[in-house]
Amino acid sequence: MRIVVSEFISLDGVVQAPGGPQEDTDGGFAHGGWSGPFFDPEVMGPVFNDVMTKAEALLFGRRTWQTMAAAWPERAGDPFADRMNAIPKYVVSSTLSDAELTWDNTTRIPGEEAVAGIRKLRDSDGGDLVVMGSPTLVRALLGEGMVDELRLMIEPVILGGGKTIFPDNGVLRTLELVSTVTSSTGVHVCTYRLASEG
Repeated sequence: MRIVVSEFISLDGVVQAPGGPQEDTDGGFAHGGWSGPFFDPEVMGPVFNDVMTKAEALLFGRRTWQTMAAAWPERAGDPFADRMNAIPKYVVSSTLSDAELTWDNTTRIPGEEAVAGIRKLRDSDGGDLVVMGSPTLVRALLGEGMVDELRLMIEPVILGGGKTIFPDNGVLRTLELVSTVTSSTGVHVCTYRLASEG
């Protein structure tokens, strides 16, 4: 399986709480919902559909999974929501119990086994294993060299601080730009693949 990361990201590299004010206020983050004004359904709708069409499973960190699990089941009846609810899902967590996995088709990967468990999934046959949000998890996956593709929706906003997906371990990684499209709202939707490590 290929690990594909899909993120809303600001010009200064922040991915924290793009969807709403209370999504993630860690560190006093006060700009939750910042991506909303830049959403262009004509450009970004097909991007999400493409990601989900190729996805064989979704992978989340605990916080993102809990946010999604609270939102998507009640949207049943919409084709995209139905796909989100039906697709296999994995959540990395040291604190969630199996009894708390109330979102259909969710499997827990214990936090202490995250890298080994995800590596096993990645080494298995199948389509894309898609990660949305989950900055702590994505940072770890990038640090381990386990991300095959980055789909970044780079939004024309500077947030001045917040969570990022990029490791700060001093390792240089070169990416290849595979495609780019610009929305009417100034969002650059860029797809990158790992080219080489330096």
